[in-house]
Amino acid sequence: MKYMLLINAGAIDENGGAAECSVEDWMLYDKQVRDAGILVSGESLADLVTATTVRVDQEGRRAVTDGPFAETREVLGGFYVIDVEDLDVALDWAARCPGARGSGSVVVRPVADFGA
Repeated sequence: MKYMLLINAGAIDENGGAAECSVEDWMLYDKQVRDAGILVSGESLADLVTATTVRVDQEGRRAVTDGPFAETREVLGGFYVIDVEDLDVALDWAARCPGARGSGSVVVRPVADFGA
């Protein structure tokens, strides 16, 4: 079953990246996911503090605001989609993710399979 791991950074460094993880941490985790043969896709988002939010009201009017910030201090930093046996295995991989450390978090969501 496919699961999306949404990686949220709780602290941002001076370069706009996740403050509590090194590049080496991410490279190692990425290698582990690839070597395990479970990677479907994944991307890191550039400069975690730059984003634009679009909302469309009922009349079709568009509202555009700078920033990813809703009512949370966490910032979406990237994602992995993995294909594993079940939720327990997905949670194990989420716990290994550098983004789950410190003030960060990883949200695990099953990917809908409309063909099933």
